[in-house]
Amino acid sequence: MSLDFISTEAIEEFAQHYGYWAVFLGILLENIGIPIPGETVTLAGGFLAGNDQLSYWLVLGNAVLGATLGGNVGYWVGRYGGWPLLLGIGRLVRVEETRLVALRDQFSENATKAVFLGRFVALLRIFASPLAGIAQMPYLKFLLYNTLGALAWAVVMVSLSYFAGQFIPLDKLVTWASQFALLTLLIVLAWLIIPFWLESRKAKQEGIVANPPEDSAAGS
Repeated sequence: MSLDFISTEAIEEFAQHYGYWAVFLGILLENIGIPIPGETVTLAGGFLAGNDQLSYWLVLGNAVLGATLGGNVGYWVGRYGGWPLLLGIGRLVRVEETRLVALRDQFSENATKAVFLGRFVALLRIFASPLAGIAQMPYLKFLLYNTLGALAWAVVMVSLSYFAGQFIPLDKLVTWASQFALLTLLIVLAWLIIPFWLESRKAKQEGIVANPPEDSAAGS
């Protein structure tokens, strides 16, 4: 996820100056839950590797390691402190605890998909691991899907910028990656919200049928 007030040129210079550390720390901090442009730094690392300024394999290795470790830290933060924090935020914005419990249970049912594929989705890449901890996802299962997800994401992003970056400017690659992440976010939101809306509408209609208005009941 790229931050608008940090230019792609500045991120590229940062990656040039700090090399593999920039890739490792950038994606590590983003996967912990800190909203910094870790994906953009990773793309910059692959782009520099494609221009023979860095090693492809070392960029890939640092991206996988940073994403894996960051996800693990985010998981434990969510498991031991995330739920009380979420309840506090819910009270602040007047969301009932029962609704938060329902959302937590819904996430738990889809936790493996969220952890594995979440890195390709805007915002979910930042919050998937803490949410997995909040949902009490078994750690060994989380470890497996977090590692596989980190590997799949890193291979796609580093390879994309490594090969395509030889023909396409970095800022264009970053724009395309951000647009794809936003598109997948919209798809995920639709997948979550539409069934919930349909169920609510169905329950409301059933309630009306079960309890007809007094006027209609009297008329009959």
